[in-house]
Amino acid sequence: MTAPLWQKDATPATDDWAHRFTVGDDYEWDRLLLPYDVRASRAHAWGLRQIDVLSETEWTRIGDALDALLDAFEAGDVTVTPEDEDCHTVIERFVTERAGAAGEKLHTGRSRNDQVLAALRLYLRDALAAIGGRAAALADALCELATRHPDVLMPGYTHLQRAMPSTAALWTLGYAETLAGDLDALRHARRRINVSPLGSAAGYGVPVIDLPREAVADRLGFRAVQTHATAVQLSRGKHALAVGHACTQVGATCNRLASDLVLFATAEFDFVDLPPEHCTGSSIMPQKQNPDVLELARAYHHRLAAQMQSLATGPSNLPGGYHRDLQLTKAAVLRSVEMTSDVLTALAEVVRGVTFNPERTRAACAPDILATQRALERVAEGVPFRSAYQQAADAEPGPVDPGAVLDAYETDGTPGQERPDRVRSRLDAHGDWVVTP
Repeated sequence: MTAPLWQKDATPATDDWAHRFTVGDDYEWDRLLLPYDVRASRAHAWGLRQIDVLSETEWTRIGDALDALLDAFEAGDVTVTPEDEDCHTVIERFVTERAGAAGEKLHTGRSRNDQVLAALRLYLRDALAAIGGRAAALADALCELATRHPDVLMPGYTHLQRAMPSTAALWTLGYAETLAGDLDALRHARRRINVSPLGSAAGYGVPVIDLPREAVADRLGFRAVQTHATAVQLSRGKHALAVGHACTQVGATCNRLASDLVLFATAEFDFVDLPPEHCTGSSIMPQKQNPDVLELARAYHHRLAAQMQSLATGPSNLPGGYHRDLQLTKAAVLRSVEMTSDVLTALAEVVRGVTFNPERTRAACAPDILATQRALERVAEGVPFRSAYQQAADAEPGPVDPGAVLDAYETDGTPGQERPDRVRSRLDAHGDWVVTP
């Protein structure tokens, strides 16, 4: 087994079972983080050069070794194994083998505690930008779906009972606007985590050496430094929870969108046709077309909520400082961003292929869904609302004229008055940080 970074000559080796238990699946997640750990290590080495802990030659050797490590990692010649414990061991061992004594200086002034947080925050910053781009892409696909189906009347539901008139465009743009709100949550989470932990080391700062913390943070694109070293470990679970919460908010929107589409695609509703390439079949029933992609997208919200719960409760009751319990927050937050990305990608693909069936949606608009409209027509004639309400309830409903129904609305964001341009304007406001897929 590779000797861990903390191994001293006189220290007995950890039992195999203890090693397996403490490492868990952490090494698998560290494969995602290794390139980001290399980036942070390069910036840390640059900072050591600025304060003459490294000479120019040593700085160059370390940089060359880090380049070689990235090349080997991308080629599949280097990875993180359970025996390595984490990506930090892989990096230090590789750099020391390539750069000699210079590599032995790389860990000066840092701990794995601030090292992993720097890599994790750099990764999450990119991951959230990508998720934001996918959320915007799904919202845009919904706007396009609305544009393809103008003035398609359909029932709106409360308690799964027909309630008032709606339209296909109003349904789609409601979800698109909600996703635009979710983008605000993603932006906030991304800004919150974009602070540098480097220089806090094990949580109490670095004696003797005055590290250029602000300059290193700026070099890595962090917006600020966490000034007090003790704040870094105290915020560890809270920063991850902010990301997990934002992802769960996105997942909640996707959950209800998928649930609606599953319902609308049933033979009983037949409001929409789903793209067959995104459905599956039955091994025994030849006629079946199953909306499995939508059902899984709906179900993933519950897994996201579980990860968020883990992030909310895992750090609770811990005294200040670092504890190994906090290692588990890494997997939870990384699972959250991976699941959110997958769900958004899946739903965007399905939505782009959805078509509404106007005949079915209009036929479902029974005359009684105009009861509220008829009550308000009496109000406009001077009848008090409660009396008009009773009169509309007692009246024999007349036929539904789709054109007349839509003409009854004047307020933006109501049936026939949909504003996809406003949703797209809100999406465009996030163009400074999202990454288009």
